[in-house]
Amino acid sequence: MEPDKSRGYEAIAAHYIAGRGSNYKGAGVGAAEVAEWSLALPEVASVLDIGCGTGLPITQVLINRGFQVYGVDASRSMVAAFRANFPGVPVECAAAEESTLFGRTFDAVVSWGLFFLLEEETQRQLITQVAGAMKTGGCFLFTSPEEICSWVDCMTDQLSISLGYEAYKNALEAEGMVLTGTLRSTGDNFYYFARKK
Repeated sequence: MEPDKSRGYEAIAAHYIAGRGSNYKGAGVGAAEVAEWSLALPEVASVLDIGCGTGLPITQVLINRGFQVYGVDASRSMVAAFRANFPGVPVECAAAEESTLFGRTFDAVVSWGLFFLLEEETQRQLITQVAGAMKTGGCFLFTSPEEICSWVDCMTDQLSISLGYEAYKNALEAEGMVLTGTLRSTGDNFYYFARKK
């Protein structure tokens, strides 16, 4: 049997879309933080949204700023909803680490709620890929707990893993990025903000 590249999200897509995935007002969890982060981006920035889901609310926030957004998600149902929400916005159905979009370069990359769903080695690989796809001075935002921990995702029953602050900081630095800040926000979400040297 082929592994589930959506890490359980294809199976619960209908439930997800009915909840977080149906937020058309751009005011869902993470929207305010991403909007604030995006103020530092160039006026006509190109942004890759890794694990974009339906695009609501994160991609929507970025489109509202006038950015050229590209999305990637491994769930076919999420990608179909993304296309319905944002016709004409490029989106690829693929596991993040297998995305062909890493062949492009971007002013910024955002990954909200994805990293901890991946195995440790895949998380490190993805940081390398992000660094390779960002322009000098490019900005990177991702979320994962500050602590080293693992837990079972309440929606998918899949194992989630946080490498912890020090490991993420070291992985970013090893790829020519500097951690410029962190934030603990709504729902105990922990944000990492980095910039490529």
